[in-house]
Amino acid sequence: MTIAEAAPSIQLAELLSEAERYSPYRFFSAEEWAHFRADTPLTLDEDEVQRLRSLNDPIDLNEVRRIYLSLSRLLSAHVEASQLLYRQRQAFFNGDGVGKTPYIIGIAGSVAVGKSTTARVLKELLARWPSSPKVDLVTTDGFLLPNAVLRRDNLMERKGFPESYDFGKLLRFLSSIKSGQRNVHAPVYSHLTYDVLPDAFVEVDRPDILIFEGINVLQSRDLPRDGKAVPFVSDFFDFSIYIDADEALIHRWYINRFMRLRQTAFTNPESFFHKYAEVTEEAARGIAEGLWQNINLRNLQDNILPTRPRADLILRKGADHLIEEVALRKI
Repeated sequence: MTIAEAAPSIQLAELLSEAERYSPYRFFSAEEWAHFRADTPLTLDEDEVQRLRSLNDPIDLNEVRRIYLSLSRLLSAHVEASQLLYRQRQAFFNGDGVGKTPYIIGIAGSVAVGKSTTARVLKELLARWPSSPKVDLVTTDGFLLPNAVLRRDNLMERKGFPESYDFGKLLRFLSSIKSGQRNVHAPVYSHLTYDVLPDAFVEVDRPDILIFEGINVLQSRDLPRDGKAVPFVSDFFDFSIYIDADEALIHRWYINRFMRLRQTAFTNPESFFHKYAEVTEEAARGIAEGLWQNINLRNLQDNILPTRPRADLILRKGADHLIEEVALRKI
């Protein structure tokens, strides 16, 4: 290669280094990130990983070693720092402060990008730290408005958009958790009936760590002109993660997942989507494309993707659905 031929790549490298220099993040390849696991033990086996992963997600033990052990080690450091700060605040208030509250980790990203798998794997890894912390996982699906309300307000085709959630209930739940209250109830959502289950809930009783997962958990709102506090869901987070991928890849994953569900969960007569299991494959693919273009893509572009810069950590996936780059916010 001549110097002239090499020049474009040299200029590109310089541009990338300039971009990273002024970015609030440090960027690592998956291989670089894997080195940060140090002596963090692998506490999951292959069968457990298979159980934890979502449909069409190819995560395996190697991916846990490459990405999640280092992430577990990083989060351990953050939790320990938070506990130290708590003790220092207790000393500052002469022991008259609020009791220790859960460390909350928010996980955001598009549909079909793998948030649920990440949340479940992290929950298992964190719960197996030597200190054996109590770790709970709650998703935002339960905080969606019931279908009857969405239909009344003509919002069924905007399900998953910010306006389709009961934000008052969301904020009250997180405020109660952060206040150290006991036996806080989180509503439950059924993916079979595609609706919130009335009178069903999970009880969250002062965990050491709470993982809170949902597509719009990093969503902000318009700031008030009078300067009064307007709490965001993410105001209650101690650490936030965004699962990222190219739009074209998420599109493909969404369609593939829909077609797989058509042969599995949708075959249940009680499924909200049972009707899609009875149409032709071509018709089903057309329906999936319509749902992607009219609902999920719009939500991604208008509401979800713009929240990516608010995350503390960005896990970016490649075409194989595995993490290929990690961006960690600088301190």
